[in-house]
Amino acid sequence: MRRSLTLWRCESGAAAAELALCLPMVMVLMFGGFEAGNYMLAEHKVIKGVRDGARYAARLPYEYYTGCGPDLTVPASGTGLPSIADVKEDIANVTLSGKPGGGVARIYGWDAADVSVSVSCHAATTTGIYEDLGTAPRVLVSSKVAYPSLFGALGFDTEGAIVRAQAQAAVMGL
Repeated sequence: MRRSLTLWRCESGAAAAELALCLPMVMVLMFGGFEAGNYMLAEHKVIKGVRDGARYAARLPYEYYTGCGPDLTVPASGTGLPSIADVKEDIANVTLSGKPGGGVARIYGWDAADVSVSVSCHAATTTGIYEDLGTAPRVLVSSKVAYPSLFGALGFDTEGAIVRAQAQAAVMGL
């Protein structure tokens, strides 16, 4: 009888038992925090990238915005300006890496196919720097990229996680 009472009062393994019960929850919270922080960083990089791309596109010469269509227009031949494909590639490169010539993408797996550039015109604005154009062109750069998970191999399901962003800028033609 006395031996069973001492067994119930023994506390030598209590800390190990508590650790075994709490450790899985602590690990999930810790790795979940890392994953959430990484997602916010990836989202920040995509937002910054599309803003940079929109600013770059807004400073292109006005000759690229001669028509109010859904896309950039081809400059007149003999102007000495690069082709529209080169300009779109430069805008995508600025969005992805911050450099018109290209470089390492800000996020793993982000490429030029994920970036779209479109132009719209606001016909009500015909004064100031837009007086000669007749309209105020606006460039919209948008992107959608699959989120590269840190701990997908540990069981975090981020398969369908997408980071999206878009930015718009009024063309200034500097």
